[in-house]
Amino acid sequence: MGATYSVNVEKVRKIQKAINAAIFAGNKKALIGHYAGIIPFKGSKLAMHTDGVGTKVLVADELGIYNTVGIDAIAMNVNDIICIGARPLAGVDYLAVANEDEYLISEVMKGLVKGAKESEIMIVGGETAIMKDLIHGINRPFDLAFTALGVVEKYTTGSAIKNGDSLISLESSGIHSNGYTLARKVLSVKKWGKKMLTPTRIYVKPVMEMLHKCDVHGLAHITGGAFSKLTRLNKRLGFFIDNPVKPAPIFNALWDAVEDETNMYRTFNMGTGMVVVVPAREENDVLKISKKYGVRAQVIGSVIKEPGVYLGDGVRLDYKV
Repeated sequence: MGATYSVNVEKVRKIQKAINAAIFAGNKKALIGHYAGIIPFKGSKLAMHTDGVGTKVLVADELGIYNTVGIDAIAMNVNDIICIGARPLAGVDYLAVANEDEYLISEVMKGLVKGAKESEIMIVGGETAIMKDLIHGINRPFDLAFTALGVVEKYTTGSAIKNGDSLISLESSGIHSNGYTLARKVLSVKKWGKKMLTPTRIYVKPVMEMLHKCDVHGLAHITGGAFSKLTRLNKRLGFFIDNPVKPAPIFNALWDAVEDETNMYRTFNMGTGMVVVVPAREENDVLKISKKYGVRAQVIGSVIKEPGVYLGDGVRLDYKV
C-alpha cells in the first residue's frame, strides 16, 4: 500500500498520544485511549463520544445520495459508547454545508432520524453551518459529525480479559465509515459506489443484551486502524485471529488493488464490525443473541499471553508507538 493512498496510522497514533497528554494532564480519573470519554456524575458514569463520517461524504456527494450518511454519523458514535458498557441516550449533530441547500439538509436529516431510531436515542439539538469558503466538493458538498451521550450500565474496559478468552466477530455491513481515503482511490465509484455507501451497522441492541446476559470481558469497535484497535482493550495480553470472517466482494476488490494482506487488516474491518471478548463458555449465548437480532457472528480467535494482535499466519497487526 503506497503512501499516496494510505493514512500513516503510526504517525496518527503519535499525534493522538500528544493530544491525550495535553487534554488529560492532571486528570487521574480519565480513561485514556478507550472508545469513549467518561464523566463521573452523581454516583454514576456518563459516556461521551464524537465522530464524523470521514471522506465517505465525498462518495455520497459524487452519487448524489445523501439520505444514508446520517446513519453512519450516529453509528460511529453509539458503537464506540457501547464498548465501555454504556447505553446511548442522546446526541447532537453538526452539519457544515456550502450553500443554503434545503434538499441536501432534509436528506441528511433522514439518515440521522433513522440512525437515532435504530440506536434508541434522542437527537436533542445540533448546528447547521453555511461555510461557502471552506466546504468544497462536486455537487452538494458538506461535512457531517455527531456527538453522543450515554450512561454506563455495565462498566467494561477490557481489564477482565483473560488468556484463553474467545474473540467473537459481529458481522459488518461493509466498509462502514473508515478507509475511504484508500477506497476512493482504488475502486470505481461508478461500479462500487452504492456498496461503499452501505450504512455502518449499529450494534446497540445486541451488544446491550450481551452485556446484561453474558460475562463480557471486552468490546472492540473495528474502525480506523481496524484490528489494531483490539490493543485498546488490554495491553498485557494478545489477540490471535486464526479464523477470520470471509470477506465480502467489496473487500476482495480492495484486496486485489492493494495486494497487501497485512495492511488490509490494518485498514479495513474485513467483515467484522465489532469484536466481543468472552470466556469460551459464553460463546453459544453470544451467538444466540446475535442471531436474534439478525447479525451474523462467529468465533474468529482467542486471547493469548503474547501482547499484540496477530493473524493466523503470525503477521502482527498492531502498531508500536
